[in-house]
Amino acid sequence: MTAWTTITSPLGDLLLVGEETGSGFVLTGLSMSGQRRAPIAEPGWRRDSGPFADATGQLEEYFAGERTRFELPLAPVGTDFQQRVWRALDSIASGTTTSYGSLTAQLGLSRERVQALGAAIGANPLLLVRPCHRVIGADGSMRGYAAGVERKVWLLTHEGALQPALI
Repeated sequence: MTAWTTITSPLGDLLLVGEETGSGFVLTGLSMSGQRRAPIAEPGWRRDSGPFADATGQLEEYFAGERTRFELPLAPVGTDFQQRVWRALDSIASGTTTSYGSLTAQLGLSRERVQALGAAIGANPLLLVRPCHRVIGADGSMRGYAAGVERKVWLLTHEGALQPALI
């Protein structure tokens, strides 16, 4: 049975989606309002905040600056290649960034696969939890983010990887 809930965050509403499995509840999706290709609650899904208590608590700690890594059971749906890329995102520490090229090399992929890597990152169904926002251009530019580059900048500033802009 698929369950879902929404929570409010400094970046707007977050949609959390999960599944009950034989070994417990797993998070399968976390998206932001207005995100490209964001899922929407489907008929037959059960709205229930109960199974998301741990995820909600960890997200609140993250936004309060008290958590830098999520420890949640995850089960995102994707191809083997996507799963491999998404797991690699977990190695990018909070407060740091890496480039698409560096991540390609870390995974042992040829430079010709950087576009495929970018597509896999863009399909990440677990924003924040799987920190795709920490991947930037080699020149420091903020390349796309499914929830918007402004949110990517906010997240990297929140984590201390970017300095706040002076107005």
